[in-house]
Amino acid sequence: MSGAMTLFDKIWNSHVIREVDDGVFLIHVDRHMVHECTSGAAFAGLEREGRLTRSPELTLGVVDHILSTAPGRNGETFEGGREFVELIRGNCPKHGIELVDVDDPRQGIVHIIAPELGVVLPGTTLVCGDSHTSTCGGLGAWAWGIGTSEVEHVLATQTILQRRPKRMRVTFEGAVRTNVFAKDLILYLIGQIGVAAGRGHMVEYAGAGIRGLSIDERQTICNMSIEFGARAGLVAPDDTTLNYLHGRPFAPKGAMWDAAVAHWRTLKSDDDAIFDTEVVVDCSKIKPQVTWGTTPQDVCAIDAPIPDPKSFADPVRSAAAERSLAYLGLEPGRPLEGLPIDVAFIGSCTNSRLTDIEAAAKVVKGRKVSPNVRALVVPGSAQVKHAAEAQGLDQVFKDAGFEWREAGCSMCVAINDDFVGPGKRCISTSNRNFEGRQGPKSRTHLASPATVAASAIRGAIADLRKVA
Repeated sequence: MSGAMTLFDKIWNSHVIREVDDGVFLIHVDRHMVHECTSGAAFAGLEREGRLTRSPELTLGVVDHILSTAPGRNGETFEGGREFVELIRGNCPKHGIELVDVDDPRQGIVHIIAPELGVVLPGTTLVCGDSHTSTCGGLGAWAWGIGTSEVEHVLATQTILQRRPKRMRVTFEGAVRTNVFAKDLILYLIGQIGVAAGRGHMVEYAGAGIRGLSIDERQTICNMSIEFGARAGLVAPDDTTLNYLHGRPFAPKGAMWDAAVAHWRTLKSDDDAIFDTEVVVDCSKIKPQVTWGTTPQDVCAIDAPIPDPKSFADPVRSAAAERSLAYLGLEPGRPLEGLPIDVAFIGSCTNSRLTDIEAAAKVVKGRKVSPNVRALVVPGSAQVKHAAEAQGLDQVFKDAGFEWREAGCSMCVAINDDFVGPGKRCISTSNRNFEGRQGPKSRTHLASPATVAASAIRGAIADLRKVA
């Protein structure tokens, strides 16, 4: 019997403490991130039971979700979030947990700052009370979102109960076209396999199309793993990973770094490892993608017509597509290109890193936002914001008519003071286009930062290839 293992097998085996029930395992958690949105009830649960945090040095708190991104904001600017901010400000020091507060130069979206600070490392386990924790898999970690009761369990024990997921490998073969980005790759994949294809699986992304991506782009891919039902996604560490991590504040130093690198180089799937599911994607077929419905699988190339719901063989899928088009006020057969927009949003844990902002700025430079469009750039972290400003990119956006905001989740989730109004149409770099996701009755189209930037200039969904 072959002893070959996938990358995930190796991480799983090194973190299992014991099997506690039939198929349920106790797993050690290496790193835990908490934020103001989902941690309050967990801390309250600990206090009701008179329990303490087991390993506070392995947890990092951050304020990001229910926070205004208005210039000059503080924890009180958005009144609806004040109580949440006050709670985490009280809970973290009480439990000995370091908090990255609003005015901390490290502040930002939890999934942006964990890699940025070197909190997440290859081969580690990382959890957070947020579904898009899978983002951190871009560094070769097993990172996944958990519920509030699990947050409490991790705080109390530094462990979590898990069933072993199945293994899926998605191989992106061939070269990626010009003006096609990581966001296009993952939207194309979801459009091909559907939103339930990854259910119960841990996904490893592989192939030349992935190896050629930066760590920022790999995080975009892993971020949207859960949008096709996967438990999480990861990319095996390589020299790109090591170069990214070297010198990060929480990354090992000196001899510890050398030892860590020696271990990280072993973290890859064996050549004869077996996956439960294999998917192969030909990158040469992928064009800039834009969603036309209310799930990420409702997506097509910018130059393709919106499909007719009647063309779907599955009656459930067909009915869902009918509802999506009705919600978005669209008709089958028409092109997405040229559809007028009201809002253009560049931000979120999917696409708010420096390379995203650079790609958008390249399109925007020397141009003006259409007068009927509200356009925002919301950096994912204060470090991203300052790095972009050092390049003068903030001025590029301001000169064009974009709002240049402070770091935070902003219009992705609309539980703060940034949202899309009822009936308004937004082209967005975020990860979800569900009904009401960006505000009640809001209409969302997902796309890459460059496509969003091009659309802001045109005042309508634009084919980047005709603008860049």
